[in-house]
Amino acid sequence: MRRTAHLTSDEAGLAEAAAILNRGGLVAFPTETVYGLGADATNAQAVAGIYAAKERPSFNPLISHLDSFEAAKVQGIFDDTARTLAEALWPGPLTLVVPTASTCTVSDLARAGLDSVGLRVPAHPLAHALLKATGRPVAAPSANRSGRVSPTDADHVLSDLDGRIDAVLDGGASDVGVESTIVACLGGPPRLLRPGGVPREAIEALIGMRLESGAAGEKNPLAPGMLASHYAPRAQVRLNASEIGPNEAALLYGATPPRGVEHAKAMLNLSESGDLREAAAHLFSYLRQLDASGAETIAVGPVPDTGLGEAINDRLRRAAAER
Repeated sequence: MRRTAHLTSDEAGLAEAAAILNRGGLVAFPTETVYGLGADATNAQAVAGIYAAKERPSFNPLISHLDSFEAAKVQGIFDDTARTLAEALWPGPLTLVVPTASTCTVSDLARAGLDSVGLRVPAHPLAHALLKATGRPVAAPSANRSGRVSPTDADHVLSDLDGRIDAVLDGGASDVGVESTIVACLGGPPRLLRPGGVPREAIEALIGMRLESGAAGEKNPLAPGMLASHYAPRAQVRLNASEIGPNEAALLYGATPPRGVEHAKAMLNLSESGDLREAAAHLFSYLRQLDASGAETIAVGPVPDTGLGEAINDRLRRAAAER
């Protein structure tokens, strides 16, 4: 990748940033909390680029940013509590995790295969202008390599990601400097999943009840900063398959098929060319499609455990784990 473009916050810089996002590129941009690394949330291959740039170790769900509550309602279902919080605190440093709507366009990969979606309407004027110009949800975790300190200005972004992303849109220093508060509204009592830019007390005052804390003891990430259940196929998942048995569905990688593939009940290839980014983009949707074939087992061919392959294999191990 060429050197990362440093875009100014004028009309030309904003237009270029929106154009990059709309063609599947990566743009870091300011919010009031920290700088986010943005990609078109509806484009799984673009989202896979976030994981590659950040060297993120697993496919945790990503927060999707929108320019308005009206746009957010296309993606998620808001109960009374979620609606109260959105109307009072958006735009602002609050993320709401809600069930996906039937009209949701956020990709499976951005949601980590879950039937819920994390949504936020940021308050930063440049972020708002970018989202409006882009016209679609933008997935955006913090714009740093995984495990490093979150960036609060464009220089921080470039020190971590120069040459790994297409552009950074410079909007000066972030005001809040800590990530958004995350609250889950999924039918039970609302839960504080991650403390952040909106204090717990302010949220509890608005909804007239105490927030539960954490993820109710579940095991896999539902949103940044928490753990909860994830999509798992109905079928059993068998890893590192060198041979496909009769009536198994086959999830392959690369150009060399395993023995017995002609007997597969259904077959999909994550990437015939061996492109891990392409494989990541296909992973969740292909698991769903093979599960819908009615096969009792999905046999998965070996995937290299390097780069994005580490995250792909992490997700596959979770899908194959004893239930």
